Order: sequence, then structure tokens, then C-alpha cells
Amino acid sequence: MDAGAGAPLRKLTRVAIAMSGGVDSSTAAAILKEQGFDLVGFSMQLWDQKRRGAAGEDYRSGRCCSIDDLYDARNVAARLRFPYYVVNFQKAFEQMVVRSFVENYRNGLTPSPCVLCNSHMKFDRLLEMAAEVEASRIATGHYARIERDPESGRYLLLRARDLNKDQSYFLFELTQEQLAKTMFPLGDLTKSQVRRIARKHALDVADKPDSQEICFVPDGDYAGFIERHYREVADSASGSVALPEGEIVDARGRVLGQHRGLHRYTIGQRRGLGIAHSQPLYVIELQPEHERVVVGERSQLGRRSCRVVRTNWISIRELSGPLRVHAKVRSRHQEAEATINPLADGSVHVGFDLPQFAIAPGQACVFYQDERVVGGGWIARHPSHLS
Repeated sequence: MDAGAGAPLRKLTRVAIAMSGGVDSSTAAAILKEQGFDLVGFSMQLWDQKRRGAAGEDYRSGRCCSIDDLYDARNVAARLRFPYYVVNFQKAFEQMVVRSFVENYRNGLTPSPCVLCNSHMKFDRLLEMAAEVEASRIATGHYARIERDPESGRYLLLRARDLNKDQSYFLFELTQEQLAKTMFPLGDLTKSQVRRIARKHALDVADKPDSQEICFVPDGDYAGFIERHYREVADSASGSVALPEGEIVDARGRVLGQHRGLHRYTIGQRRGLGIAHSQPLYVIELQPEHERVVVGERSQLGRRSCRVVRTNWISIRELSGPLRVHAKVRSRHQEAEATINPLADGSVHVGFDLPQFAIAPGQACVFYQDERVVGGGWIARHPSHLS
């Protein structure tokens, strides 16, 4: 099994492996240990789950970054006999990921915090820690694959063999330098195979459920989280920490109702609008400059294009002309055939063959050619047609 890419891995004896306490990272460690690598395990404490959620809600164990997860990771390291460390990055995580999450929702965007966490926390920090312990490679339990293109010499990010578990969408910001040193031992495996390997090594986490939530919003109530934490993590330089209310309007600007804050809405949302109408209504636009939510019927959700900014290219050095791709505008959306073109300001125009529904500014748009990740970027706000 090829655990990574590049030069012969057997000679790169020391690997720093990220340990989340789940079955995936634990099995990745077991695979590498069995292959003869010298492992050093690291868990990143990113968010204190004891920071209370809704009023009266008790701390619930079994969530990402919980104390239980750290105990599980430590037990796996002890069973597999490699050193293990917990490193506290809560302050950096709050600045880079949580603050961005809150402010983006407040500004009418739909963020993707898992991409930011991978790019700016997990891989950056793990590489730093690897250098401190003289490890030549890093490894994680992500479902993705890395190969090196013999023609271009570039490192390629590929979909996982198990498309149901593929996480390449969340990794599109990885650089060539990061890919060159990264190993994904689970890239060729299915989830059932991963659990069998964990049982073979008698790991207690073999049947541990997967974590489905964003780690710092374990109850899935994004709006409630933002309302509870806006004062402490958002930029209140203006002197106001209130979350403004505003109007709900249709595409012609007619007022249909009132909303309790833009952070409660995202493009494509249908539920929770509180408006009686002959046809189902959906959020089709958010206008933070006017504190306005624009709604319309489903037919008004479709868009044939979007603009993508802050791009990162993986399989190509740069986008120099039109390129046919399959573009994925949300992690759970089916990718769609499209043509991407570079724009003069460095952004990318994405033209879809067919209208796409619920393209949300702030989400990642990732480009694929077959199993390769070409690159990706962040969906920019569409110019409003309402003044």
C-alpha cells in the first residue's frame, strides 16, 4: 500500500501523525507503525468543549477536541508504542477559524471552517511540530491520495478510492510544499476496511462513531453559537456588538417580513423564513450593506456562473486560459461540468454548463479533472441587482 508520494518512504523513518482520537487517525497510525515507520503522535487542542453552549446545556463528551478524544488518542499511542503529545492551539484557532466563522456569517457569507482549519491549523502546525521532532513526513487520517506527476514534477491531490468518504474538497488549499511531506494512509481504503484494521490491532476506537459536526458547534446550532460568542470573538471596533435585524424582501424589493439577523440565513435556505406564500420561498441573496434577506421561488436560485477568489492551484502551476473542469460548490453537492477562465484581477470566472442551485458566497469551489484536484478558491459575492 502506498501511504504517500515522492521518494522511497522506507528511508523516511520518522513521521509526525495527527491524532484526533477517532478511528481514522488511529488506524492511519496503526498502518504506518506496521509498515515500520517511527511515529510521533500529536493531538491539537483547538477548542474547549467546556465553554458552555445554550443556557443550561451540560458539556457533552464524545465530540471532536473533547477530553475523551484526547484520552482515546493517548491510549492508541500507548498501545502502538509511540510517543504522544497534546499541544494547545486554542488561541490561534479562535483567531483564525472561529472569528472568521462568526464574522463571515455576520457579513452574509456561508463559511467553510473545516477548510480553514486544515489549511491554517492542522497542516501548518503539524509541519512545524514535525520539524521540532526531526520528522521528515507528516500523516493524517484524511480520505484522500497523493501522487507525483512524473511529467510536471508536481504533487497531485487525488480523490479517495472510497468516494463516499472522500475529503479532497476540504484539502484544496494544500501547497506543493505541504503535499510533498504529507501521507494519507487511508486513501485507498473504505471505511469498513479501516474499522477492520482497527479491530485487528485491538484499538478501542474501532467502533467509535464518526464526528459529524463542526467541532466548536457540537449541537449544530450555528445561529445560537454566533449569538453567544459574537461579543467575545467578533470585531467590535465600531463600539456595537448587537446583531442587527432587518427586512426580508422579494427580488423586486417588496418587503415581505422581518428577520432577526443575517447570521440565521444562507443561500438556498427554505425553512425558518416565517412568510406565507403561494409557492415555497428560498433565500436567494443576502445583502449585509442593507441588512436585507432576499427571497424568491426555487427557479430564482439557479445561476450559470460565479466568481472565485484566493485560488490555489495543485495539478497546474497557474490558470492561463480556459479549462474544462468539474466544479463542486459545496462539500455535499454533486460537482458540475464547467469552464473556468482567469480574470484580470487574479480571480476566476466559473461558467457552468447548466444552472446550479444555491451557490453561496463564502463557500469553497473546488475544481476536478477526473480524480485529480486541479485547484480551488472561495466563491465571491455576486453583484446585487437590488439597490
